[in-house]
Amino acid sequence: MDTRLIFKLRPQFSLMNPMKDALSIMREAISSSDPYGAVRRNLQIRGGKLTVSGEEFKIKGSIYLLAFGKAACAMARAAGDALGGAIEEGVIVTKYGYAANCPRIPGVRVIEAGHPVPDENSLLGAKLGVELAEKVGPEDVLLVLISGGGSALFLLPEEGISLNDKIKTNELILRSGARIYEINTVRKHISAVKGGKLAKRVKGTVISLILSDVVGDPLEAIASGPTVRDPTTFQDSYRVLSLYGVWKKVPPSIRDYIERGLNGDVEETPKDGLPNVHNFIVGSGAIACEAARRKAVEMGYNAEILTTTLEGEAREVAVAIGSIVEEVARRNRPVPRPAVLVAGGEWTVTLDDARGLGGPNQEFALSVARKIAGLNAVVLAVDTDGTDGPTDAAGGIVDGRTLEWLKKAGVDVEEALRDHDAYHALKKVGALLKTGPTGTNVNSLVIALIP
Repeated sequence: MDTRLIFKLRPQFSLMNPMKDALSIMREAISSSDPYGAVRRNLQIRGGKLTVSGEEFKIKGSIYLLAFGKAACAMARAAGDALGGAIEEGVIVTKYGYAANCPRIPGVRVIEAGHPVPDENSLLGAKLGVELAEKVGPEDVLLVLISGGGSALFLLPEEGISLNDKIKTNELILRSGARIYEINTVRKHISAVKGGKLAKRVKGTVISLILSDVVGDPLEAIASGPTVRDPTTFQDSYRVLSLYGVWKKVPPSIRDYIERGLNGDVEETPKDGLPNVHNFIVGSGAIACEAARRKAVEMGYNAEILTTTLEGEAREVAVAIGSIVEEVARRNRPVPRPAVLVAGGEWTVTLDDARGLGGPNQEFALSVARKIAGLNAVVLAVDTDGTDGPTDAAGGIVDGRTLEWLKKAGVDVEEALRDHDAYHALKKVGALLKTGPTGTNVNSLVIALIP
């Protein structure tokens, strides 16, 4: 994976070691989450046995490959290298622009589809995946490679729900401020493949290698758990849609299907164990945070991981992290200087009637710039997949002078935050991070450096 940073320092940024050090630590964190390495370390075949994370599976029939998510290509390439010519047939579904990194495996078809908003190709990829899953016989193995973005990229609505209705519902809930776990609760109950429904279609053995982009790594929430039994219910789906004020806004077909579920007229997602299914997490945001901490220590900093499960509204959690940065800068605690603080998780933005452009990490960076104004500190927030919101930026990087330069550039920071226009604000002062597609996806990451 090429993690070279496409990044321009604004003229007002001096080439401080803290700035460069923060970027070096970020690169190490992203590299540690490389999906190719995660799969390669955990998968091998030898003597008719498939070994996954130290667990052995005897291979009697054929091996089929199904990969979906933003890291699908790198994971599939690792599987192809590990298994040689043992893959009988397969389907790979990834985001537009990501297929260039896909392997060329005989019998394996590659589909590019929409993310975060699904499209016709998301539907095509899921249909092909279902056809593949139903080919798997009792003696065969379906190797499923799952990464972040899988919910949108691998989409098959339940009967009676159109693709457009699913897309509209997806857009409404993405903009509502709901957490990823809550979003996936709804997705699972209007999908024909999520919430364990894909695994139910397979007669043979299912082995899933999962790159987690969900806080806390709950298997049932990652890509909406297509190979995992689902503890959530139709009642939970109704509660989420009602709580975030979108129940009456979703299309009638969605309300009708959920109401049928509430009445017991359609089947719930699988609640019992799936004995033929074996799920393994091979990469996560926690691994990225640990790598960042190790790199910082190697560079001579006192480094601590604050949390790997940070959640909340981007501008608000930014103030909380900024408060800890201020405590270190002014009072040399809870970590003595020179210090590096690391946090991972998934923060959100409630858009409402937003008129601007940005993403959660850009909004985090713009918000934290207010809190660290005047301090000798650098803070960056980055989405590890290289795409923050519907923009070409991965996030933002700010220091104690950013607020001053924003004001000189004529940016009203409070107005930009209110309009969710962090992209244009940060762009004016050269504070956007642009990595390009990194090939991985393990949540978002904050690195704060206080010399």
